[in-house]
Amino acid sequence: MSRILAIDYGKKRTGIAVTDPMQIIASGLTTVATHELSVFIEKYLKSEDVETIVIGEPKQMDYTDSELGSVIHAFAKALQEKYPHITIERVDERFTSKMAFQTMIDSGLSKSKRRNKALVDEIAATIILQTFMDKKSPF
Repeated sequence: MSRILAIDYGKKRTGIAVTDPMQIIASGLTTVATHELSVFIEKYLKSEDVETIVIGEPKQMDYTDSELGSVIHAFAKALQEKYPHITIERVDERFTSKMAFQTMIDSGLSKSKRRNKALVDEIAATIILQTFMDKKSPF
C-alpha cells in the first residue's frame, strides 16, 4: 500500500504528518517553512509512495473560509495539477491547533516545549490525518 500525507498549512510554518505504508498509524513527520513546502513535497514524493494528500481546510465557526482559505485552495489545485495521479482530499481543521496544544499538555510536556509552535503544527497535521483515516475506516 501507499502512504497518506497530511498537511496543516500555515502562513509561516506547515505541519506534515504521514501514515505507515499499511495506512494504520498516523504519525507526525516534520514542520517545514511554508515557502519551502513545494520543494519538500517534491522530494518526499520521489522517495515515498503516496496515494493521497490530505490538506486541512480552515473554516470559521459559520463554515465560511478563513483568511487562508483561498491560498490553501490555490495550493491544493496546484498540487492536483502537478501530481494528477495523487488524490487530494480536504479535511475540516477547526480546533486542530487547540487539540494539538491540549495533547501536549496531556502528554506531560513542559511549558517550554509547549511553546514550540512547530511541534503544535506537526501534531495538528497528525490530528488532520487521523480525522481523515477515521472517516474512511469501515469500522
